[in-house]
Amino acid sequence: MIYLFSIGFLDISWVDMIDITLVSILLYQVYKLMRGSVAVKIFLGVLALYLIYLIVRAAQMELLGSILGQFMGYGVLAAIILFQPEIRKFLLLIGKSADFKSLDGIRSFFNWKRSRKEETFNITPVIEAVKILGGTNTGALIVFSRDSALKFYSESGDIIDAVLSKRLLVSIFNKNSPLHDGAVIVYKGKIKAARCVLPVSESDSLPAQFGLRHRAALGMSEVTDTTVLVVSEESGQFSLARNGRLEHNLSPQELRKGINEYLTAEKETAMETMAENSTETSVVAKEANAGA
Repeated sequence: MIYLFSIGFLDISWVDMIDITLVSILLYQVYKLMRGSVAVKIFLGVLALYLIYLIVRAAQMELLGSILGQFMGYGVLAAIILFQPEIRKFLLLIGKSADFKSLDGIRSFFNWKRSRKEETFNITPVIEAVKILGGTNTGALIVFSRDSALKFYSESGDIIDAVLSKRLLVSIFNKNSPLHDGAVIVYKGKIKAARCVLPVSESDSLPAQFGLRHRAALGMSEVTDTTVLVVSEESGQFSLARNGRLEHNLSPQELRKGINEYLTAEKETAMETMAENSTETSVVAKEANAGA
């Protein structure tokens, strides 16, 4: 083997450099995935404990080394238990990044190719409904799914399976309606379910001005390939959550554009570029209200 250089008794080769680089990238990606949550502190604690174990073993401290060795022996199982949400999020990220539909042979074999008419639908009823809801400061949470009916989340609420309409949405989110507390799931131009329970984001970087409704929208966008529309009950403002990011204080025109870009799956649009930083949770305030 050809060595690149030596440090004392260590001989470093090109393979070692590549190995170190890949491990560094992996650790950085894991840190980005957990940044902003309690898990990052647990991860740093486990990493520090492992470094202590290496030092103890190098110093040949038998008793302490055996105790830490027993703990490290079950390290993989403990990591799976402690970091189950983050591991699930990491696997979802990999799954969403693998664009199998771009392979023409596989796509034609499984008949995955769909026309744009099948991908999208008329969202005017949604825009008209949220205008009414925002004008009366009525909170709303609407999930748009492009590829899945989200059966798991739909079954947490009440199945409706009705044609999307402005009056129906306004009725559902009316404060006196028994269906208003929860999310509506929209799939292929239909309201699949209402009063659905969504996963809540654990990120601590979300400003205090956003309540549970915005956290639920953010959490849903973190674990699923969906776009979630939020109408604030306090201010009547509109927000869109996509890939773990929240874009706040949008106009109805911006809502229409963002939802249509998601539904038509145009990868070079502004909303799709959020996928490059899907593990980073942030709130983008409108420049027009920067001085407010």
